[in-house]
Amino acid sequence: MRFIGKEIKDSINVNERVKAREVRLIDDEGKQLGIIPTSEALKVAKERGLDLVEVSPKTVPPVCKIMDYGKFKYQIAKKAQEAKKKQAVIQIKEMKLGLKIEEHDLSFKIKHIKGFLDEGSKVKIIIMFKGREVLHVDMGEKLAQRIIESVRDVGELEQKPKFDGRNIVMVFAPL
Repeated sequence: MRFIGKEIKDSINVNERVKAREVRLIDDEGKQLGIIPTSEALKVAKERGLDLVEVSPKTVPPVCKIMDYGKFKYQIAKKAQEAKKKQAVIQIKEMKLGLKIEEHDLSFKIKHIKGFLDEGSKVKIIIMFKGREVLHVDMGEKLAQRIIESVRDVGELEQKPKFDGRNIVMVFAPL
């Protein structure tokens, strides 16, 4: 079964859609009934008022289980929904700074970075070099170090500052 949005696309063979001549059959209580012809397995499933569901189609012979298919689909949909609820969505916020940033502007940006980290988002900081500023990499590294020091109490450095083209890039994760 594959989940595409809200709709469930069936890729599981049920009842007459089981193509194999023989199947390894497991009954509704979990007991192995052995390898039997598919037609006989279908009869057993119909007698019990349940469906013959192909659980493992790739094995030889395929494994089929006698169960209520509607209930089986419902349980799979519920598990997928629970898994989706428990997923943590982490956003990456991006903050760009120039090399000649003023003191007040820097403190304002750091305040925003701390806010993003408190919300639980990761923050990617890019220090951009324009024109001949590229010659002053040491100034960019000093700025990066100042940012690291001031954000240390709310976030940890996940990706150390590295030169990427004309930028210094670093990533912080919340504590």
